[in-house]
Amino acid sequence: MDDPQLASKLTTGCAVEIRGRLTDSPGREQSKEVQAAQVEVVGPCDPESYPLQKKRHTLEFLREIGHLRPRSQTISAVTRLRDGAEMGLHRFFHKNEFTRIHTPVLTSNDCEGGGETFNVATAEKKDTDTAFFGRKVNLTVSGQLHLEVFASAFKRTYTFNPAFRAEHSQTGRHLSEFWMVEAECAFVNRLSTLLDVEEEMIRSTTQYLANTAEADLGFFLRDNEPLSKLVRRLIDKEEYPRISYTDAIDILQRADAKAIFTFKPQWGHGLQSEHERYLATKHFNGPVFVTDYPADIKPFYMLPNPDRCTVACMDLLVPGPCELLGGSLRDHDFERLERRVRELGFEAGSLDWYVNLRKYGTTPHGGYGMGFERYLQMLTGLESVRDIVPFPRHAGRCQY
Repeated sequence: MDDPQLASKLTTGCAVEIRGRLTDSPGREQSKEVQAAQVEVVGPCDPESYPLQKKRHTLEFLREIGHLRPRSQTISAVTRLRDGAEMGLHRFFHKNEFTRIHTPVLTSNDCEGGGETFNVATAEKKDTDTAFFGRKVNLTVSGQLHLEVFASAFKRTYTFNPAFRAEHSQTGRHLSEFWMVEAECAFVNRLSTLLDVEEEMIRSTTQYLANTAEADLGFFLRDNEPLSKLVRRLIDKEEYPRISYTDAIDILQRADAKAIFTFKPQWGHGLQSEHERYLATKHFNGPVFVTDYPADIKPFYMLPNPDRCTVACMDLLVPGPCELLGGSLRDHDFERLERRVRELGFEAGSLDWYVNLRKYGTTPHGGYGMGFERYLQMLTGLESVRDIVPFPRHAGRCQY
């Protein structure tokens, strides 16, 4: 800038319009620079009260100024990666002939049966949570059951929708409002086929980001060799390791001989975060599928294995968020599924529509769901998904 007066009104945070010549930059931190001939301040910014200064701010501090944090380097890079990852996912699904379904946000079912739902009611003082719809309605926790309806007609379906869970967890892996990528495939009778689809989705989307968002992905990979190695492994054509739940418990029990776990790994119990972290970060040092969990710790809709003790399901564990996605083959036996729903005490008739799909031209089928924020958390290495979503909602916090 030849005339220093042009910069006299510039302050951190102001919006400017600059006219000049774009040239190569001699500096190391940027490839281009503008040699300004005219500078106009379009939106002034009070430098005394503006909270974003020319220094490093913690992510915790940035969460307190959510209306301004998109201007920070970290959040802006995350946002562009988020946009690119969504494009990459849609590209994968359409290339493989999946049809996108807009599954409902308002629903009368709790897919997982966990009861951690947000119930819906109007603002009317005398209203109850059944008055408007004539039955109890909640915000969706998953679009899976609705996707299965369309998979019976379209063969391959997917959804990319918000989901809601009323968990009081304050960990960096949980949000009350988040986005889910879910898919269902008809004519699938082998779990390995489903794993192939999931693995290629991760590989394809990550490769797309590496090709189209190199600068933003590189921002997080810079000086972080473990994360760089993970991204290379996700893209690599070599199959991700696949082990059974029983094998996982054996690995964990042998590791626990050194007394490293707070919770003892036992067959028949769910894997704790520390168990998942050990498998993905230490034992395999990368992605690993864990399959065939005990039936008693998994949802009602999963297909029983011939041993009748386990179900044909999987979780994909990765360094960072630990559990990235989960899925299963779905039980397509009408009588068995009907009996299972009755045994679990679901409201009479509430799942007839879902169970009855098995009466009318059903096929062996399966599907999965991936937390979108967890996928990005894995790629960026950020400790909390609250820094992945634009406006985080969790127990005790719903600003803006």
